[in-house]
Amino acid sequence: MVDSFDEVPPSVMHEKWGWFAGLGLLLLICGAIALGNLLVATVASVYYVGMLMLIGGIVHLAHAFQMRGWEHVVFWVLSGILYTLAGILAFANPLLASEALTLFLAIALVIAGTFRVWVGRRLKPLPGWFWIIVSGLATAVAGIAIMVGWPGNSLWILGLFLAFDLIFQGWTLVVFGLVLRR
Repeated sequence: MVDSFDEVPPSVMHEKWGWFAGLGLLLLICGAIALGNLLVATVASVYYVGMLMLIGGIVHLAHAFQMRGWEHVVFWVLSGILYTLAGILAFANPLLASEALTLFLAIALVIAGTFRVWVGRRLKPLPGWFWIIVSGLATAVAGIAIMVGWPGNSLWILGLFLAFDLIFQGWTLVVFGLVLRR
């Protein structure tokens, strides 16, 4: 009997080990394909983000007509139009959109890395604080490296991140499935 909604009985997990390993293998193959053609993987990433922005824009516009009060309608309509236009831009010019997304990624990495260094310094008396700083520095340096290579690296950096993510997820699920098998 399951005590909590969030818990899955271990027996169910053990029975499904093959599904985890199979999904992991599929993700590894997709990651290898993405790694083999980073430009195509980058464009696929941009199309994915563009599709989400288009859907978000349409939802915002539909929501605008449900609002009462002029100031609320204007906010939702403008927000919906901006999202929709950004989504259309991603489909119309994926290379330009990849430049913008790559720059945003670089900025986000620098900010996240800087914040992590700050947190690590605040944790200084605790064991392991140094590794949080190292992690933050690595993240910030990655962001700076992307900025230095921008916009030229915009043609492949998003695809590289997608490929690495697929490969790491794939290995994780393969190992998880094999451990469940035991």
